[in-house]
Amino acid sequence: MTQIISAMNNKEIRVYNMQQSEVKDGNYVFGYAALFNSMSEEFFGMWREVIDPGAFDNADISDVRALFNHDNNLLLARTKSGTLDLEIDANGLKYEFEAPNTSYGKDLVELMRRGDVTQSSFGFTIAKDGEYWEERSGQMPIRHITRVEKLYDVSPVTYPAYPDTTVAMRNLEMIQQLATRTENKQYFDLYDKNLQLLSKLMQ
Repeated sequence: MTQIISAMNNKEIRVYNMQQSEVKDGNYVFGYAALFNSMSEEFFGMWREVIDPGAFDNADISDVRALFNHDNNLLLARTKSGTLDLEIDANGLKYEFEAPNTSYGKDLVELMRRGDVTQSSFGFTIAKDGEYWEERSGQMPIRHITRVEKLYDVSPVTYPAYPDTTVAMRNLEMIQQLATRTENKQYFDLYDKNLQLLSKLMQ
């Protein structure tokens, strides 16, 4: 399951439940930062989202950080230094690193072993023409992410923040166009309700 939690300068962040995430011997942390063909939760009751296979094929992953809770001060590993390994397989974007011998690195390992940290997240930008919207009659549209431009970080997270409105507002025009072409009154009502909520949050 995913949730949008932040957006700045077109950078978006997604939160996923980490599947089969573990801490191996030597304090190696591994899990999936993104899963292909996995339907997201409803975003603001207006659309759902899927990351298509191949979305990371041409992405810039030359300098990706592993952060704890997306905090730049809590650096865990980095591809450029060789301490963070990324792999794209049939399931999605997999990452692995050895937790550093720092206070927050030790905290992360302990929290994961206890089962308190159960989600992973990644920060990215979408390439030009790297998305399309699937219209479904009487149902919420689906936003397909087909091409990621740059991957900034992968992050184990303790708790996703309240969804940021920036990404949602950026997509409202497309959502509205799709909404006007469906005959589902319940969807119209839900759209209007969430549009009012987003407008209040942006004030």
